Amino acid sequence: MTEPSDDHPKPTDDRPGSGLSGPISARLATAADGAAVGEIHAASWGAAYAPMFPEDVAREGIESRKTRWHKRLASGEGLVMIGFVGDRPLAMSWSVPSETRPEFAEIYSFYTHPDGWGSGVSAALMTSTLQQLRADGFDRVHLWTLRDTPQSRRFYTKVGFTETGATQTRDFGDGNPLPQVEYELAGQGGA
Repeated sequence: MTEPSDDHPKPTDDRPGSGLSGPISARLATAADGAAVGEIHAASWGAAYAPMFPEDVAREGIESRKTRWHKRLASGEGLVMIGFVGDRPLAMSWSVPSETRPEFAEIYSFYTHPDGWGSGVSAALMTSTLQQLRADGFDRVHLWTLRDTPQSRRFYTKVGFTETGATQTRDFGDGNPLPQVEYELAGQGGA
């Protein structure tokens, strides 16, 4: 085998998450994490959802996600958690008591920065989020995700959620509602 050199560089792995190192961890987000949570949300939303919208709507969607978290974290609105690989924040979740399903928590936002895709930080954050929700008295959790996002749907199934069969549409501000599907996790199972 040839050793890496200028003529024969070391092969690289360009998969997202492949160049990250350090322990994976998660914790409650604080008001000081507003910029990091916003960057995670904006980068993930931009990569996964922006292509579904007109350019101006996508641009506004990305920008608004960068700035909304400072106020939300300062007010203590819901449970916000943040996941790390080493010291780098790469995943975030936001959960609230469900407005539509009594005794359920709703994971309203769950996003991983594209640099963290495939690193394991998403699964670790989901585990920590579910543990914290159980500690807060929620044994049952549900969430909605866009129907046409197979990556997120595979992830939720992998960590123990099941599709309920319920659907709804959501308008993200462009007057073109997109279909969503509901997933739930009941009891102590899951990630």
